[in-house]
This record gives sequence, C-alpha cells and structure tokens, in this order.
Amino acid sequence: MRLGLNIGFVFGGDDHLDHLRLVKEAEALGFAVTWAAEAYGSDAATLLSWIAAQTTTIDVGAAVFQIPARTPAMTAMTAATLDRLSNGRFRLGLGVSGPQVSEGWHGVRFSQPLLRTREYVDIVNAALRRDTVAYEGKYFTLPLPDGPGKALKLTVRPIRDHVPVYLAAVGPKNLELAGEIADGWLGILNDPGFLGEQLTHIRTGRAVRQKDLDDFDVVVSTPLMTGDDLQAAADPIRGYAALYVGGMGSREKNFYNALAVQMGYADEAKQIQDLYLDKKHREAMAAVPFGFLDSISLLGGKERIAEKLTAYAEAGATTVSVTPFASTLEQRIADLRTAAEALELSGVGH
Repeated sequence: MRLGLNIGFVFGGDDHLDHLRLVKEAEALGFAVTWAAEAYGSDAATLLSWIAAQTTTIDVGAAVFQIPARTPAMTAMTAATLDRLSNGRFRLGLGVSGPQVSEGWHGVRFSQPLLRTREYVDIVNAALRRDTVAYEGKYFTLPLPDGPGKALKLTVRPIRDHVPVYLAAVGPKNLELAGEIADGWLGILNDPGFLGEQLTHIRTGRAVRQKDLDDFDVVVSTPLMTGDDLQAAADPIRGYAALYVGGMGSREKNFYNALAVQMGYADEAKQIQDLYLDKKHREAMAAVPFGFLDSISLLGGKERIAEKLTAYAEAGATTVSVTPFASTLEQRIADLRTAAEALELSGVGH
C-alpha cells in the first residue's frame, strides 16, 4: 500500500504556495501521488501543471476532472499534455459531479450518468491511444453527421502507452462501472469496515473484463489529524463531513448521504442533512457522530494511525490518500511525517 496526498482546491491568497510545500514534503517522504480537485472554483489541470513543473517523482492526479465540464476530446488533450509535461506522472481521475454543479454551473443535464461516463471514457481512451476517433453513442457522436467535420487523431503523444483512468464512484452501479472500465477507483468517506462491500461491486465490474483486482488501484481518501485527544482531533473534520453528508446535493439526491445510510448512519444522516439544508451548519457539524468521523479518518498518534492503515490494507486499499486538517502548515507537514512513519511501522507499505 502507498500513501497519497489530497491538496484539494485553490481558494486565494498564498494557499497554492502551501499546497506546493505540502507536495514537496510528501514527495520527499515517498508518497506516490498528489491529487487536486475541482468544483466551481479552481480547476485541477492548471494546479497540477504548476505542481508537476516543480516536482520530479510524485505522480500528479486529477480527483477529479468533471465530465460535464469538458468534451472527452478536450480531456484527452489535457491528459496527454500533462502526461508529457510531467514525464509520465499524470493520473486521470474522472467523475460526473452532481446534478447541482452539472446543471447549475456547466449547463449539462444530469441524465444517465453511467452511460455518459462509459461513452466519455471510451472516447478519451481512444484519443489517448492516438486512434483516429470516430464514435457513435447516445451522448457523443464524432464526427457530427452531415457536416464538414472529419475524424481526427490526437497530435501530441503521451509519454506512456496508457494514461491510467480512475473513476470517482459512490453507488453500487457506479462502482461496478469503475471496475469494468477504469484502472482505479477514487473513494471518499471510506471506512475500512465497509470497504469490502464496496469492493464486491468493483469485482463484479472487473469480472466483466475477466480481470481481478491485482492491477486495480483502490484509492481511499482519509482526513488526517494527529493528537492524543481523539475528540479534539476529530472536531476540525466535522465541517467536511457535514458538507458532504448534509449539503453536497439536494434532499432528493445526495450520493454521500446515501453512502452514510448504507454505512449504518441512517438517522444521523437525515438529521445532518435536515440541519444543513436549513442553513444550521454549526448544528449539522455537531450532529456528526464521533464514531463516523473516526471510521473515515486517521486520528491519533503514530501507533493508532498505523493500526488504521493496516485495517485499510487488509480491507483491500492499495493507496491511502490523506488530507491534513491541521490549522497551520507546519503542523500539516508534521502530520504527513507522522503518516509516513505510521506506514513504515505498520509494515503494509511498499
């Protein structure tokens, strides 16, 4: 199992410089990859290009490029360029986002997300193979019929023969799709005790291609906070958990709320969502159970974190990507070092 680092977004000020210092520390510690996100603020491609230019060994990954934000051809162009500029260190994470962002920000209907993702990945992979791209699907047709367009081939060659594709997936059918068409899965709100059920769906997808999980990267995302007082360590993570369970979507469609329900927190998930959507954000944060926070996070000292990393490895995770939640950059760097020491102590790293 390897460690990764989630750097999230750029919000303003000098936080991009903090991101860079964290990434350089992670690179020095032997972390495998750093991931950048996008919602409706900073984009991932620009940040990853900037990070890649100032690093040498750590992979740079999109977690995720939003499918409604780019045509598949544009994503292939960006992926090929990033792979070449990083000397073969780019990982392409993709996700359909959610209805509010897809329709409200990008103006793309959130319909049949599984079929849209399948077609999208088909075209991206064909373009990155440098095939002459012609495709007839429900959502994507290249070239357009009865017009002047013609089938084209990507003119820039990626460093690698295959740029690895990851899918961000939460629901069972999307997990199956990730297993079938992707090289890895980007998980979130990951409890090692629930990971086995999620991997069952991924294995179903792998079986469609007569493959197993041997060459599939299971990436779990975990908040990281060190400290002897576990309750205090968990408190900074409450806002993150409340946002996803309570506010990342509508009352009718919130994939993360549904995930919390599947994990055994049905009553709590409803309460958190009700409070959050009523704009009682502090109350929603307070309603997140400590047990839920502890299950999805790395909390405590080196020894306790090592035990949790062992649990993730035994459950099937191959990469644990941490998000340091400490309030200062110096403490976040110190926590990355603790995570690296914990992985060494656990004996499950490679």
